[in-house]
Amino acid sequence: MIIAIPSNAPGGLDAAVSDHFGHCAAFTLVELQDAGTVSVHVMPNTGHAQGGCLAPVMQLKQAGADAMVAGGMGMRPLAGFQQEGIRVFHSGGAATVGDAVRRVAEGRAQEFGPAQVCGGGGGQCGGH
Repeated sequence: MIIAIPSNAPGGLDAAVSDHFGHCAAFTLVELQDAGTVSVHVMPNTGHAQGGCLAPVMQLKQAGADAMVAGGMGMRPLAGFQQEGIRVFHSGGAATVGDAVRRVAEGRAQEFGPAQVCGGGGGQCGGH
């Protein structure tokens, strides 16, 4: 399983989790197998410039992500992740990328739902 986590610069397991996936500096991709972490790769976020909110979705799909952990995102990118078969989990207040990965690996991360979706234009964004 490859988990993508929006990260503050410079990325990596010790980096802080970025609150909103579309505005992060980078994505830390962590490959997990039964024995634990296999590899860690940091990929810059291409942002929303070309492809709108779905550009990061496609970037992560092409990188092989199976799951995403986020503190918040809009309905459109959530639907895009779901359409691409990428499971989305709520960060649950994880402070670091390593913490977020452990939450998923241990089965403690909740699937992203309507309560975490950002409303846009001043809407609520899952408490972040």
